[in-house]
Amino acid sequence: MTQVTLKKGTTPAELFDQFAATPRESLVEVEGTVRSAPRANAGRELSPTVLTVVSPAEVPLPLGVVDKVGADLNTRLDHRVLDLRKPEVRRVFELRAALLEGFRQAYTARGFLEVETPKLIREGAEGGATLFSVAYYDGQAYLAQSPQLYKQMLMSAGFERVFEIAPAFRAEPSDTVRHITEFSSMDAEMAYIDGAEDLRRMLEEVVRDALATAGRRLRAEGNPLVEGLPEVVTPFPRVSFRECQERLGQSGREEDLSTEEEKKLGEILVPERRNPFYFITDFPDRVKRSTFYAQRLASDPTLTGYFDLEYRGLELASGGPREHRLGALEQNLRSAGLDPARFAGYLEAFRFGMPTHGGWGFGIDRLVTVLAELGNIREARLFPRDRYRLEP
Repeated sequence: MTQVTLKKGTTPAELFDQFAATPRESLVEVEGTVRSAPRANAGRELSPTVLTVVSPAEVPLPLGVVDKVGADLNTRLDHRVLDLRKPEVRRVFELRAALLEGFRQAYTARGFLEVETPKLIREGAEGGATLFSVAYYDGQAYLAQSPQLYKQMLMSAGFERVFEIAPAFRAEPSDTVRHITEFSSMDAEMAYIDGAEDLRRMLEEVVRDALATAGRRLRAEGNPLVEGLPEVVTPFPRVSFRECQERLGQSGREEDLSTEEEKKLGEILVPERRNPFYFITDFPDRVKRSTFYAQRLASDPTLTGYFDLEYRGLELASGGPREHRLGALEQNLRSAGLDPARFAGYLEAFRFGMPTHGGWGFGIDRLVTVLAELGNIREARLFPRDRYRLEP
């Protein structure tokens, strides 16, 4: 960033007129002499001799870039290119890039292979209720809501540890500040596990190292959002779903926690356990019934090994051990009201030696939102998509 300074008596009068006639946010080239200027932001200034307007901006501007008066979020998103010119907005995406770099390094260091799975699919991981259908030649396909089924198939292929950072699509008519139609899903899967605790230990280590890497990069770049990164102390507390219900006075209810209940729980657990991160463990089968690939506990079939990773009352990740036995998996499909015949390609992977395995899905958009203290998850994406927004 360089300050261009025009001075009476030094700068030619025609340059004053040319600068005054150039609309704000125009793209210009300026030639001149660079001088030391201690009071300037960069400690220097440019005294111009030539101004070339490469591309003039239209007037009036639909959105101010340097104005002190803010604009509502819809206006900002309608004119996103101008909004992204703001330094404080760019810093959010520098944070996002640093986090993604951190997670990639953390996964790779632990032997995970980065993969890419199809986004055009025949069946969804959770049925068809939240899928977008698309015309596919003479038939019909769907946009993937998760790479779940393919991650599991790769376990049978001998890949053993994989991760993927890719777009996913969920056709839920939700207008909340924490849900979005197109989002980035950061998924991981690993084979030869003994249970859910293997997964939780791996996930907390990955989060710890990823945030440390992101912090170093942001600090080197001088990004002030580094101050919002928490100190990550492992192991994270483990709190059973049953205990969570008891703490909320909701014992025995056959429903997942609501957004408000999760927030209230965070207000209780974070100061008590002295850690902004914590796991909610051992979700009942009745709560995860639609998740047909969730393995039920041998000690108590009414429970699964599934868990959520929470940050100050916000769910960041969800996962657990998968059902690797073909017969039990087919029964889970039927119990969920799904026809196993429609999952033939997926089920074939279980017919020829499937190891014990499990994994999780992590919401990188949510993590950026909470660490940057954004009011809406849409601000964590360059060009967000929701029920009403397909442009720009």
